[in-house]
Amino acid sequence: MQQTKTIIETGQKNKLFNFKEFWRYKDLLYFMVLRDVTVMYKQTVLGFAWAIINPLVQIIIFSLVFGSLAGIKTGSPLPYPLFSCLAVIPWNYFSSSLGGAGQSLIGTSGMFTKVYFPRLIIPLTPILSKLVDFFISLIVVVCLMIYFRYLPSAKAFLFFIPLLLIILTATGLGLWLSTLSMQYRDFKFAMTFMMPLLMYAAPVAFPAAKVLEKFGATAYHLYAIYPMVGGIEGFRSCFIQGGAMPWDIILISACSSICILLSGIYYFRRTEKFFADLA
Repeated sequence: MQQTKTIIETGQKNKLFNFKEFWRYKDLLYFMVLRDVTVMYKQTVLGFAWAIINPLVQIIIFSLVFGSLAGIKTGSPLPYPLFSCLAVIPWNYFSSSLGGAGQSLIGTSGMFTKVYFPRLIIPLTPILSKLVDFFISLIVVVCLMIYFRYLPSAKAFLFFIPLLLIILTATGLGLWLSTLSMQYRDFKFAMTFMMPLLMYAAPVAFPAAKVLEKFGATAYHLYAIYPMVGGIEGFRSCFIQGGAMPWDIILISACSSICILLSGIYYFRRTEKFFADLA
């Protein structure tokens, strides 16, 4: 009796990203994102309301500590609660998606060791699923604008540009962290103190213009190498009346973000053949 052998070989070894193969598995990505969103609020009483409660509590704390006690000035017509809101919401998306992507390979090791599919789908799942929380959280922005009777700028529709920058940054760092977490489980514990450091380094509680005032233009542009600087300042500037978009730091942050993304994809693709052995 003749037997048929099927040999699976890795193809296109020098290709950084196989778009054609990824497109074939788009349905799998869709259902994994849907499952992630469903599981996130399964068996919770308040459900999607947590996407509003979490940033709202943070905004209150930031307003009391940094706005009232520390007396930090926004440097714009924005009242401090709205000023912090426009940074907390994009930051929460970044931190939650990065945390999810960083632990994604460890959490789904039982799946990718049994069946083949593009492994990039795994860290991309939390990056996309957390966007649901992000857009629900924008309700807080609308409510605060109504409360403070603040009309957004005409350039508010440009918010998707800094949002894309944040998505690319979270994806690139997520690929790095997910791969390193598979190789060295220490990164699982390192992420717990790394995220607060990244938050305080970003212009969440203060405007990035403070760096320009105190240290000059060179330090200001070097500061923008951290991609979340351009992401948060760009997002905030979209809603400020009369203010110009900080295209200089957005461009610097975008270049840095693309470098992180490309290096993350390269490192992920280079080491993914060892994932089954490390799981």
